Amino acid sequence: MISSKQRAYLRGLANTQEPLLHIGKGGLTEAVATAVDEVLKARELVKVRVLKNLDGEVKTVATELAAEVNAELIQVIGRNFVLYKTNPDEPKIELPAH
Repeated sequence: MISSKQRAYLRGLANTQEPLLHIGKGGLTEAVATAVDEVLKARELVKVRVLKNLDGEVKTVATELAAEVNAELIQVIGRNFVLYKTNPDEPKIELPAH
């Protein structure tokens, strides 16, 4: 579990990122989960956009995807959300102390 200070730090890092992945009308598929997991391994932090043609709440989609790839849901803003998952083998982001 990450602290609110660490969450704020990660939100700041994600602020400058563009969404790398988009979830469309197909919804949460295994391919989407696999793609998100691969990006998280490489970058640890990913911004995802939910397209307007997807039925359902953005927060629900974000929560389900975070649970599926075992990541932390950092933030939901509008149709975008940010996920974080540390890479135990090659950490890229150094979080501030609790």
